[in-house]
Amino acid sequence: MSDKPEDAVRRRLILGAAASLGAAAAIPAAAQTAMDQQSTEFEIPTEPGSVRNNVSSFMMKDWRGYFDNTRNGVILVDIASRCLHFWSEDLSIYRLYPTSVPMTEELTKRGHTEVIQKVENPPWRATAGELERFPDWPKFIPGGAPDNPLGVRALYLGWPAYRIHGTHDTRKIGRRSSNGCIGLYNEHILELYGYAKVGTQVLLL
Repeated sequence: MSDKPEDAVRRRLILGAAASLGAAAAIPAAAQTAMDQQSTEFEIPTEPGSVRNNVSSFMMKDWRGYFDNTRNGVILVDIASRCLHFWSEDLSIYRLYPTSVPMTEELTKRGHTEVIQKVENPPWRATAGELERFPDWPKFIPGGAPDNPLGVRALYLGWPAYRIHGTHDTRKIGRRSSNGCIGLYNEHILELYGYAKVGTQVLLL
């Protein structure tokens, strides 16, 4: 008995799907991993006119476009994408972290600098500018305090009062929410703190 036209179409669809599954299963694990790693840019779509909050569009970068070498490791902070890239000196380690960034362009510092100090449980002191903008803020919060804005670790940069640090307020990550510094999740600053050295090169762009 010959198939009805709709039966023939159904069988071709089933066979085509099976072939596709077979082809996917035949991809070696290493090749699949490489394919996955190529998909490094992502963005959550929003309705026209809506505001995106707490979202970054990440894309891997090549350090050679920004540094002459990787001596002591290099940190690239992409303020527009709200993320931080790290490469170790021997390039065996690459990390990409979401960050908080300064609230306004006036608070934003750009250019080359370096890590000049590493501090565990850093104390926080309000700058003159912060006290002017927020007169109700405390002038000092000791290191290790649960409300310390610098979190559990900080990398002090060559510019006065500028740091890459952790934060206990995870809502800030992915947002324009800082008064000039670059903030990371505490678990991420702990990892970066272990990789970075005094002398690690830094570029904010």
